[in-house]
Amino acid sequence: MNIPFARVPMAGNEMKYLGEVLESGWLTTASKASTLEKKFAAYVEAPFACAVNSGTSALHLGLESLGVRPGDKVFVPSMTFTASAEVIRYLQADPVFLDTEFGSNLISPEILESAIKKHPEVRFLIVVHYGGQAAKMFADNQESITAICKKNNIRILEDAAHAFPGKIGDKMVGSYGEATCFSFYANKTITTGEGGMLTTTNEAIYHRVKQMRLHGIDRDVWNRYTDQKPSWEYDVKAPGFKYNMPDVNAALGLAQLEKAEVFRKERQRVAEYYFDNLVKLTDAIDLPLIHIPFQDHAWHLFPIVLKEHTSPGRNEFIAKMAEAGIGTSVHYKPLHRMSYYKEKYSLNPVDFPNTERTWHGNVSLPIFPFLKKEELDYICKTMTLILKK
Repeated sequence: MNIPFARVPMAGNEMKYLGEVLESGWLTTASKASTLEKKFAAYVEAPFACAVNSGTSALHLGLESLGVRPGDKVFVPSMTFTASAEVIRYLQADPVFLDTEFGSNLISPEILESAIKKHPEVRFLIVVHYGGQAAKMFADNQESITAICKKNNIRILEDAAHAFPGKIGDKMVGSYGEATCFSFYANKTITTGEGGMLTTTNEAIYHRVKQMRLHGIDRDVWNRYTDQKPSWEYDVKAPGFKYNMPDVNAALGLAQLEKAEVFRKERQRVAEYYFDNLVKLTDAIDLPLIHIPFQDHAWHLFPIVLKEHTSPGRNEFIAKMAEAGIGTSVHYKPLHRMSYYKEKYSLNPVDFPNTERTWHGNVSLPIFPFLKKEELDYICKTMTLILKK
């Protein structure tokens, strides 16, 4: 068999909506992007949503709107993609890297409280909802990340690039926070090819992000050219960025959004199959640690960890899976191991024991909609052959 790590489903209205954009003659940000914002906001039950050209752009604009300035410090997990931290450096602020809980790769309330004791000056936190599972933002019987941050005057930006459509209890991820950032990159849970979205409950943040995504101009281009009394006049309120989402991308997003829950249920089916069929390998691997009901998980990733004694090791395992025609990936090489951050901030792997334990054996298995049962059978049987030798 030939099973890729990711396979993008395009079986809805993608071609129809793309055709409408091409026929309109307006390819950049216009009605499709505006419609996607409205429909996405309604989907996640957020008051405001702003479409941008990448999840990284959303993170950058979110931090800027929260008030991160040169010299500030921002908590961020080391076990994440570089975008989560690089946006801190865009603003000439400094990341303070945190370890994560083994098994979930999430910042926990306990890890956060310990970090605050060591770095009481930090006033910002980036929470990464890893793999599709939301962190413990709220809790009934214990202190939550939100409560700890409120007590310590820390503002939160949520990196939900993996977590659409995810939930925390009865709350959709993206419905409750000051700034929550989503990615619609090609391999995400829904895609616009390249693109992202920021949701917020704060109207001032919404207007700031909307303005800064297009050069700091006080009017959308679409409105300037389509108002009943069109006018070329506009003002530049701040030195902004070029982060707007074109309608070509938004058209794909609208079609994908219509099937978001179908896709999520399909990924959950795959995850349940892995849990049921890989339990016999738990002497060799650790399965993901799940804190929430399966139906609240977005299931963007299914990361396993090969145990320290397991043979073959991680790299050889990946090579053998590839030889069998099965694509895998690694999420992620920790940022404290990346030369830029390691050297600039004198980072030591000893300070990240859980992340290190994950890193040495971390492998992400294929998990995408409509992965066939015979493909899942083949993946699990191949893993058994490799790991039981």
